[in-house]
Amino acid sequence: MRAVDIILRKRDGAKLSPEEISFFIRHYLQGSIADYQVSALLMAIYFQGMDAKETAALTEALVHSGETLDFSGFLRPVGDKHSTGGVGDKTTLVLLPLVAAKGMTMAKMSGRGLGHTGGTIDKLACIPGFRTDLSRREFMAQVKELGVAVMGQSPEMTPADGQLYALRDVTATVDSIPLIASSVMSKKIAAGAGTIVLDVKAGSGAFMQDAGEARQLAEAMVDIGSVLGRKTVALITDMDQPLGHAVGNHLEVAEAIETLQGHGPADLRELSLELGAELLAGSGIIEDRQQAKKSLEQSLADGSALQMFRRFVAAQGGDAGVADDLSLLGSSPHRLTLTAPQDGYIGRLDARTVGNAAVLSGAGREKKGDDIDLLAGIRLYKKRGEKVQAGEVLAEVSGSHRDKLQAALEKLSDAYCFSEKPPAPQSLIIERVAK
Repeated sequence: MRAVDIILRKRDGAKLSPEEISFFIRHYLQGSIADYQVSALLMAIYFQGMDAKETAALTEALVHSGETLDFSGFLRPVGDKHSTGGVGDKTTLVLLPLVAAKGMTMAKMSGRGLGHTGGTIDKLACIPGFRTDLSRREFMAQVKELGVAVMGQSPEMTPADGQLYALRDVTATVDSIPLIASSVMSKKIAAGAGTIVLDVKAGSGAFMQDAGEARQLAEAMVDIGSVLGRKTVALITDMDQPLGHAVGNHLEVAEAIETLQGHGPADLRELSLELGAELLAGSGIIEDRQQAKKSLEQSLADGSALQMFRRFVAAQGGDAGVADDLSLLGSSPHRLTLTAPQDGYIGRLDARTVGNAAVLSGAGREKKGDDIDLLAGIRLYKKRGEKVQAGEVLAEVSGSHRDKLQAALEKLSDAYCFSEKPPAPQSLIIERVAK
């Protein structure tokens, strides 16, 4: 078997066998296939695509390129959730304790944020003392004892995916559905999840801005899960405007805790319940999705989800008092407010522009390795469809560095569009994709 023959077959539109895909990935890692040949194959895949079996085979090859986690001896079903990234998306912080309180194991590996989307690891860093640099042994022990743990992504897992992504980034092949789907799913499967729920964002603040493209990605990932024996469901959700009212790390942690306390924003609560119901139903804990959702609502009402959050934070060295005292998260020393220039309705609140404004405030990274201000961010007081009067406060920008806030405020003002009549309502859950 030769690399050039595999490249030629895919260039000409042939379907690659699992053996060919495995050979290519294995020998690339070993160094016997050069970067320029891998780049050629990536471009061939970009133009010719891959069917469900090919994409599953690529995913499996990426999984087996490194270490994996094995939860086969655990009594509780193991689940995982992935979001394709958005603005104000702090759902993981609500979802993990919410479903863990119902007997689901959530062993999650997460990354840091880049650009206008936030990262779970950055958010958790706002909690005093919280550790995500767990060893593999610590991670597995906590998962077994408590049923929930979060750690940073391990370089020992799916190393081939990391090397492929570096090439995709410089060869204009990042936005290929099979390559995106296999990258995402390889990490979920390597992390040992038996049930996987995907939150695929669509809209201005999403990676896939077009709902049709988001559907293609959702279908590709669900197909991979089906072929590889994982119960997988995707929800395509609205990201035309930010999720919740908080954008920025410590603000988002506070909003997630408020949701666990029972009084968070309606859209964040609803999405967390829907994703949680899919996890419980997919794992067989509560097979009917509506019953599962009602059970999760009860966990919010009776405080069991919040108690699980306290235990989770304490287990990872954090100050569990944040669950009852949000001031422990700190506060920003500088604030600027944005006011409405006219009467009317908020016709649009562009998520990507809000995210870019948050980056200017110091809450996000322009490139990997950048420092971020954990106290920087944006609080939205008015969102799409709400009525406003001239001079009313629309939003607040805050942070540790006053000199950054004016530019962030000016960018934020571009996110708001006004209309004389309220806009047509948009559904938070656009579509459910399952096999």
